[in-house]
Amino acid sequence: MTYTFEPPLNDIQRMIRDSARAFVDEKVRPIAAELDETERYPAELYQEMAQLGMLALTIPEAHGGVGAGALAYAVLMEELGRGYAAVADQCGLVELVSSLLSEHGTPEQRERYLAPLLRGERRCAYAITEAGAGSDVGGIRCTATRGAGGWSLSGEKLWIHNAPVADFAVVLARSNVELGKRGMSIFLVDRDLPGYTAGPREHKMGQRASPLGPLSFDAVPLAEEALLGVEGQGFKMMMNVLDKGRVGIASLAVGILQAALEASIDYARMRRQFGRPIADFQAVQWMVADMAKATHAARLMVHAAADKMDRGERASVEASMAKCFAGDAAVEHTAHAIQIHGGMGYTRGIEVERLYRDAKITQIYEGTNQIQRLIIARAMLG
Repeated sequence: MTYTFEPPLNDIQRMIRDSARAFVDEKVRPIAAELDETERYPAELYQEMAQLGMLALTIPEAHGGVGAGALAYAVLMEELGRGYAAVADQCGLVELVSSLLSEHGTPEQRERYLAPLLRGERRCAYAITEAGAGSDVGGIRCTATRGAGGWSLSGEKLWIHNAPVADFAVVLARSNVELGKRGMSIFLVDRDLPGYTAGPREHKMGQRASPLGPLSFDAVPLAEEALLGVEGQGFKMMMNVLDKGRVGIASLAVGILQAALEASIDYARMRRQFGRPIADFQAVQWMVADMAKATHAARLMVHAAADKMDRGERASVEASMAKCFAGDAAVEHTAHAIQIHGGMGYTRGIEVERLYRDAKITQIYEGTNQIQRLIIARAMLG
């Protein structure tokens, strides 16, 4: 049973929510535990999601997308997060890479990379992070050196989404080491190029079916047309898609919260102690009440940020607030969900145990919640 308190949606947003909810309940939730246990990449799910338009929600119709807005995307990500966060994570990855290709790609690049990506025929990796460059993106050392007829890419990337399975990577590298952030560019790098190496898969705490690993580039030869957008604008291009990325992660966290709330309500009504359901005990009632408050508040913050984006306004602070609040709330209240379930909640294979592990990364990726607080504080204090 679904217990949801949400702001008003228009007809298109409700249709997206309802179709996503049905898809999640029919196709995602029944295999979530298996995916978590085996770490299997469910290619069949993503191909079906592509056919349903879920991998192209905000991309303009002219570029093969649905042309929906940020709020519709947030609604979709919440439902996918309610089903299994690793599936939502993959949807968010494709959304970010597709946005870059749609906004900055040439017609030839969109045909080669964007179109098959949105059809679920190619897999992408989003390669920014390095050993010395996490929150400090300006610290990257991966370099692209211009040569005769193109570029030579060298460097190492760590903790890269989809690195073990990607057909191509979107790579941020220094194209002019003397210009700092103004000397960074984005390159489209095919897996089959010489010098491209995908390292061993990392085994993560949560969202285990969304693969992660290192990438290594040893003088990878790139043609001129591998450059995405304008040379030297890579850092700015990456930063410009982060608002939508943070709204997506916040929505995913709201989905985790919603799943934890539903599981806790159902279990509290079923589980009996001292001759009555534990839902009768005030200690449990207060945990459920706090969980419901946090879920509702996080959803409102997400919708406010997405709505502002749909009006064509900058929503960096709102996106940071939503991501920070929803991520923190997901970690806090999935812990409460385990508490309500008692010893059973601490057992592998139980939904709330997985939700707790899946929630933690929402405080870390797309900018740690400490970085989000920094963004908010700077906006408030000047």
